[in-house]
Amino acid sequence: MSGFKTLMLLSALTALLMALGFTFGGAQGALIAFVVALGMNLFSYWNSDKIVLRMHDARQVDAQSAPDFYAMVAELARRAELPMPKVYIIDSPHPNAFATGRNPENAAVAATTGLLNMLTRDEIAGVMAHELGHVKNRDTLIMTMVATVAGAISMLANFGMFFRSNDNRGNALATILAVIVAPIAAMIVQMAISRTREYGADRAGAEISGNPMALASALAKISRGAAAIPNPVAEQMPSTAQLYIVPAHVSEMFSTHPATEKRIAALQDMAGEFAPADTPAVARRRSALDPLG
Repeated sequence: MSGFKTLMLLSALTALLMALGFTFGGAQGALIAFVVALGMNLFSYWNSDKIVLRMHDARQVDAQSAPDFYAMVAELARRAELPMPKVYIIDSPHPNAFATGRNPENAAVAATTGLLNMLTRDEIAGVMAHELGHVKNRDTLIMTMVATVAGAISMLANFGMFFRSNDNRGNALATILAVIVAPIAAMIVQMAISRTREYGADRAGAEISGNPMALASALAKISRGAAAIPNPVAEQMPSTAQLYIVPAHVSEMFSTHPATEKRIAALQDMAGEFAPADTPAVARRRSALDPLG
């Protein structure tokens, strides 16, 4: 159901872009808008991970440069039955993490030094399992496509004011209305898709790590830290908010993520699905995380 909902919302976003193109240029404008969106998506498909990592000045690490963190990701990827992703660390006090890449075979996960210093080992494992959940669910590609189409809508809306016709009062009014409404509608659709994917990644992360309460605890800490510590990249480019496990300085109404409190409550409900801590099943889960630190 989640995948179907995402497909419908993405289709709605594409239709909105074409409608905006039609408003400015008729049938030819709609076709041009579609071709532009297709071209941007193809470019993003091959280059989005490089752009995002470069934007954050992320440095790639390995078993020699960050043995504990790298081993943690390797163990979680094994348990998730995923190829080993590239691992990056971002030198920033802002606590956050994200995943990127066009598919599981070309994925990358990144965490800030602020996050690594703030959380316990189990909490870090929960966060990285969440990011691997995005990779497993192929959210990294979906959200890149969504961000690209939404960005194209905003760009086209801005250009539309310069190319609108003054010959007809009705056309001018329709253009102004489109310029105002289209970006807002695109933002709403983008938020709906992103929120759906976050709940899915939380569940996948809890299943991969075997410890939903550790992820819940991490979300609470990150939320407080992210609100208090600036994130220069997100401040300069608000569209990056959907990347992070927790966004900062955004009200729930306009956030790409569900309220952190609701995510924590869902994880707390999930905790009842796991065996008690003294059972062999959970003991195996805990022992699997021993190499993480």
